[in-house]
Amino acid sequence: MIRRKDDIRVRNVENAQGGEGTVTFYDWLLPEEAEGHGRVFSKLVIPPGASIGYHEHSGEFEAYIVLSGEAAVDDNGKEVILHEGDVNICKDGQGHGTRNHSDRDLVLMALIMDSRRSVPS
Repeated sequence: MIRRKDDIRVRNVENAQGGEGTVTFYDWLLPEEAEGHGRVFSKLVIPPGASIGYHEHSGEFEAYIVLSGEAAVDDNGKEVILHEGDVNICKDGQGHGTRNHSDRDLVLMALIMDSRRSVPS
């Protein structure tokens, strides 16, 4: 299967997870295409002043990499600044939130996977 960039689903999410402003999601993989393994594989664009509110993951984990910009991350109650190339991993039962910490767009690649599925050995 091939999906051209013009066919990627784009979603504008207001106040994502209780955050501020609008976050744009470019969904490279739709949840129904992940065959029960996850629900998000997307590029996120967070403009200056916008954020994704603090939230916890249950039965899943999230990893995202900063592609450009600067992120202020609430990593289980500890604020950490992430730069291009840095990764945030939020395991099952943990929480995080992210806000744009710069004057240009923050661009992330995000992956949310089901943590309850066993990996074949």
